[in-house]
Amino acid sequence: MAKTLSIFNNKGGVGKTTYMYHIAHLLARRGRKILMVDCDSQCNLTSYSISIENTEIAWQPDGNSIFRIIEPVYEGIGDFNRRSPIEIENNLFLTPGDLNLSLFEDKLGDTWNSAKGGSRPDLRIQTVIYRYIDWCINHLNLDLVLIDLGPNLGALNRAVLGGSDFFIIPIAADLFSLRGTDNLGNKLVIWADEWRQIKESNERNGLLIPNGKPIFLGYVVQQHNIRNNAEGMTRGWQIFGNQINPIVNQNIIDRLQPIGQVIERDNYNLGQIPNFHSLIPYSLNALKPVFDCTHREGLNGAHITTARESVNHFTEIVDTIEGVI
Repeated sequence: MAKTLSIFNNKGGVGKTTYMYHIAHLLARRGRKILMVDCDSQCNLTSYSISIENTEIAWQPDGNSIFRIIEPVYEGIGDFNRRSPIEIENNLFLTPGDLNLSLFEDKLGDTWNSAKGGSRPDLRIQTVIYRYIDWCINHLNLDLVLIDLGPNLGALNRAVLGGSDFFIIPIAADLFSLRGTDNLGNKLVIWADEWRQIKESNERNGLLIPNGKPIFLGYVVQQHNIRNNAEGMTRGWQIFGNQINPIVNQNIIDRLQPIGQVIERDNYNLGQIPNFHSLIPYSLNALKPVFDCTHREGLNGAHITTARESVNHFTEIVDTIEGVI
C-alpha cells in the first residue's frame, strides 16, 4: 500500500525542498513510483522541477497545479478536479504548487470548527487534498507521495499533515530552529486530538477521512558551511549541534510516543542536509539534481567530483524510507 510522507518544519531555511527533491529522484531511480506534491505557496519545489513555461500552464484555469485541482471545492461548486500530475522523469511525478494556495488556507481556517461539528461540506474542504492524493495513488499506482509544506503551523499544514502517514523534520543547529520544535510538538498533539474528534463526529457520512496521526520518522540536520577560521560558526555548531538530539527527544518523541506517532528506531537522526554552496544555481538552472550535473551544466574541476559524490548524502534516508513503504 502506498504511503505519504511530509517534509515539514515550522522554521524556514532548513533545506527541506532541496532535500526532498533529491531523495524523490533517487527513489524513482530505484524503481519506486513517486509523486511530489508542492503544498508550499512559495512554490520552490515547482521552480526546481519544471520550467517557468510549464508552471504557467499548470496555473491556467484548466491546469493541474494543486490550487487548480482543489479550486471547485474552494469555490463551493463541486469536488476536486481529477487531473493527472506532470511526469518529470520515469517514475517521478509532480503536482505543481500555486501562489493561490494561500487563499485556500483562509477557507481551511474558517471551516475547521464546523468540520469538527460534523458539517459535511466543510469536512470536504478539510479533506480535499487528502482525497486528491488518494485518487492519485490509485490512478498512477504510486508507491510513495512526498509532500513539501510551508514553514508554519497554519490550517493548510494541519490539513495536509493530518492526511500523511509519516513526516520528517529538517532542522538546523541554531536557537530558533531548536526552539521551534517545542511549538511543533505541542501542535502535533493538539491536531491529533482534533482529527480524532472529526473522525468520531463523521463516522457514518461516507467521506474518506484521515486519521490525523502522522508518524515521526526522524530528523535531518542542515549541514553548516564551516570554512577555515570560521570560529564563530564552529562555536555555534558546538553549542547548538549537541542539543539537537536531546531537544528532539524532549519536544517531539516524548510527546508523540504516548499517542502512537513515533516509529521505533535506535537513532532518529537520518543524516545531514548537504550544503551544496555554488552547485545549487547549476542544479536549478538545469532542473536536475546536483548529482546529475556535469560539465554539460557548466561545472568543472573539483565541482564535478563534489556533484557526483553528493548522492552519498542521501543514501541513508532513502534506505529508511524504502523500509517503510
